[in-house]
Amino acid sequence: MNRACSKLYGSTHLDLSRRRQPMSFASLRNLRTLLLLLAVACSSGRTASAQGDPRPPRLLVFITVDQMRADYFTRFGPQLTGGLKRIHDGGAVFTQGYQDHAITETAAGHASTMSGRFPQHTGIVKNSMGVVDPQSPLLTSRDAGASPFRFRGSVLIDWMRLADPRSRALSISRKDRGAILPFGRAKQPVFWFATSTAEFTTSTYYADTMPTWMREVNARRVPQRAAGSTWRPLLEASAYPERDSVAFENGGHDFVFPHVLPDDAANIGDEFVATPRIDALTLDAALAGLNALKLGEGPAPDVLAISLSATDYVGHRYGMDSKELHDQILQLDRSLGAFLDSLYRIRDSASVIIALTGDHGMSPYPEAHFPGNDPNRGRADVAPALTTFRKALLSRGVDSSAVQFESGLTTFDSSAFARAGVDRDSAARVLAAALRRVPGVLQVDLRAGLEQRAAAGNVFARRWMHTIPADLPATVMVTLKPYYYWASTRYPTHGSPHDYDANVPIIFYGAPFARGTYTRFVRVVDMAPTLAVALHVTPTEPLDGRVLREALALTTRRPQQGRR
Repeated sequence: MNRACSKLYGSTHLDLSRRRQPMSFASLRNLRTLLLLLAVACSSGRTASAQGDPRPPRLLVFITVDQMRADYFTRFGPQLTGGLKRIHDGGAVFTQGYQDHAITETAAGHASTMSGRFPQHTGIVKNSMGVVDPQSPLLTSRDAGASPFRFRGSVLIDWMRLADPRSRALSISRKDRGAILPFGRAKQPVFWFATSTAEFTTSTYYADTMPTWMREVNARRVPQRAAGSTWRPLLEASAYPERDSVAFENGGHDFVFPHVLPDDAANIGDEFVATPRIDALTLDAALAGLNALKLGEGPAPDVLAISLSATDYVGHRYGMDSKELHDQILQLDRSLGAFLDSLYRIRDSASVIIALTGDHGMSPYPEAHFPGNDPNRGRADVAPALTTFRKALLSRGVDSSAVQFESGLTTFDSSAFARAGVDRDSAARVLAAALRRVPGVLQVDLRAGLEQRAAAGNVFARRWMHTIPADLPATVMVTLKPYYYWASTRYPTHGSPHDYDANVPIIFYGAPFARGTYTRFVRVVDMAPTLAVALHVTPTEPLDGRVLREALALTTRRPQQGRR
């Protein structure tokens, strides 16, 4: 550690040792952020000096697999032969990585990947508060307009461009939120697949016209040419232990292999995205963009962000325990292997680093987890309690629309309560008591006292605290019992604060990283500050994440267990 950093760390330690009163959560968070910024700055300087000021990597490829549970590597590992195997076996692998917030949905997960911050600070709390923006229409599609106007703060590419304005980036995904949110509000090229046209597009937030290279990708008409084709399993039937005749999969329709795409090429988009082909197309488009933009060839590091969505679509249709999901992971592995082979033919592998994670995990079908024949088993119905509560409020002059409930989060319109002269906090306690009596509800938290409960070690309170921005009028938070769904949910899903929905892989691959397996608890928000060290840049604002020093090969830390 250089002299300046030693002095700064020493001063911080002395200040802490003189404190006599417990620090507040806010103070602790601010102090942790200060230490992180010092760590990144000092680690960057130390890494460079240890190697004679080596050049940082030229290209970061950040891969987010939508609905990728960490245990898929264990479950399917012996059959992986392609890109997932290569990254996993050669990388710094954190098996206990978590999206450490409560509403484990796509938007919130993607917003945390490259920002180093929880939804509490990005402002992206759930999908409905994600990227939909009617003021940013799409260039080539009638799908909903989209932009990052709700996103707060900065992300990794912002820090990189402040360090060197020549850094460039490209993000591509099936989903608009998967493409947009890893880059925050940065106006780098961002593209996603519109199902209405079965083409990649973007919005007026990013461009006025589609670039030539993307028009050429769309001109290949890969989805349209797939009309009438068949999705068959990659391996022989004996390689899949899962039953292929589970009648509650896919709403009771088309739940047995093979799956045939419709013949109607003009309306192929919605079905095409629920097959492994969308991942292969997304990776091909990413390579085309990398070549066209010459990412990784410039004087400053560049970023290629890829979000792969087929696992999410297949999981929602057939479930995490299905033969379809099993085959999807194997097909993803092969497609990613072909992508890496192509990438390393055109870019020096020594100059490329890769990060891989998931935006959330997945829950099994209640029908598969809870025995019996009741179609409502494993589902919690909070609607009657909410209806009764709204009627009581209406009788006291509070409009029923003043209380909104979604994804376990209840928001109160404070102004409506104030106009009616009804105490909001008292009303919240009444609602919380009613919700606690609902079968299937595990825990109900109030906004007041949430930090104290989190500080006492309650995991769900902590994850709710990480979810809610200070200005969101969240009042009551509901956590269901393990493996329960909301009553209205009929397809397999995710979104809870339970570990099975939060546990995702965190992997770093490339020269700066120490190959090995690490089993301590870490968070997805730790990825951005760790990558900042590898790229020799410094975050420009307070972060929730911290540098994962054991992953960095150029530090003195090495894997403590499970080293391969």
